Amino acid sequence: MNIRHVVSGSLAIVTALLAATSLAQAQAGYPNKAIKLVVPYNPGGSSDLTTRFIADMAKDILGQPVVVENRPGAGGTIGIGSVASSAPDGYTFSQITASPIIVRPHVANVPYDPRKDLTFLGRYMVTHAPFAVKADSPFKTIQDALSFAKSNPGKLRWAVGAPQGGPHLATEAMLRAAGAQATLVPVNGGAEALLALMGGSIEAVVVDDYARPLRDGEIRLLAESGPVKVKGAPNVPTYRELGYPLSPTIFYGLVGPAGLPSEVVAKWNATLKQIVESDKFRELTDRINATPFYGNSADFTAQVKQDYEQMGKALADLGLAKK
Repeated sequence: MNIRHVVSGSLAIVTALLAATSLAQAQAGYPNKAIKLVVPYNPGGSSDLTTRFIADMAKDILGQPVVVENRPGAGGTIGIGSVASSAPDGYTFSQITASPIIVRPHVANVPYDPRKDLTFLGRYMVTHAPFAVKADSPFKTIQDALSFAKSNPGKLRWAVGAPQGGPHLATEAMLRAAGAQATLVPVNGGAEALLALMGGSIEAVVVDDYARPLRDGEIRLLAESGPVKVKGAPNVPTYRELGYPLSPTIFYGLVGPAGLPSEVVAKWNATLKQIVESDKFRELTDRINATPFYGNSADFTAQVKQDYEQMGKALADLGLAKK
């Protein structure tokens, strides 16, 4: 046997053993350095607010800095894609909402496959994205808005916080089912959509950043795009109640790249559970009119799989899925 081959093979074995030992030690002492938590949306919205809150509490629980980085673009898919392609070492994660996970892969090309490229750490909240108008709008009900859009094709101008997200496509499906035509005005996030609404350049919005203007009496909710009624607004119907074809749940959670060590997943499951069950987190969700809703990695993964398959079928049936 060639001695060079023997030495080379031995070195490879030693290198592999050292790498495995190093990884095991890192996992045993996890975390032992700063953690990056990506927000795939612009600063200032519900995603940013809740992620920064979680990062601050996780820092105290885990004993290491948790640094938040905003990487917006393409409805959240750019930031999530960056995490999907990162090393599965437990130090890079992303906040997610439902749209870039269960909707956009069916209607656009995204830089990840949610079924293969991500580890779903846990869900921490569900929220809403209602169809809203200014408080002094002549539209008192969703039927008023749809009737106007049918009688005046294209004159009902509206905006969404996340293009090609669940609430956007659910609203498009509602308009189509009602035989109404409206004009979608491009904006850069929910905050900009609300500014356009208040400034009078559009007539309606479908955003999840609605809590403050609702509390201040600036807007009126006509319908909720998701299947769960808006907290404190029992008379506002959901798209599902109205019989429209799409009404997706809006969940918030955390993901990492595929292949995360089980020890890392377990650590974050425990951390998220502690945060979601805290009085501080409940105070935060009350402020933004959302609902704390913890789900561990296994539960969250099962929910995403089910929602992904159901959404794909619904969008295909409606002719909204990509070809």
